[in-house]
Amino acid sequence: MGRGRQKAKQRKVARDLKYYTPETDYAALERELKASQRSEEEDEDYYEIPPAIDDWEIEPRSRSSR
Repeated sequence: MGRGRQKAKQRKVARDLKYYTPETDYAALERELKASQRSEEEDEDYYEIPPAIDDWEIEPRSRSSR
């Protein structure tokens, strides 16, 4: 007993959350996206991996006879 009021309140809160549409600040979103694009372009040079250069070679081990 007593769950009817609690269940109705939960249903009301769920409905409010489902249909809630906040105001979107498109100008702020555009600034944020432009800033992230610039930082990705700057990071491209930083993350380039130079080609591997081996100054030494590994010689295969010769098996010793028993």
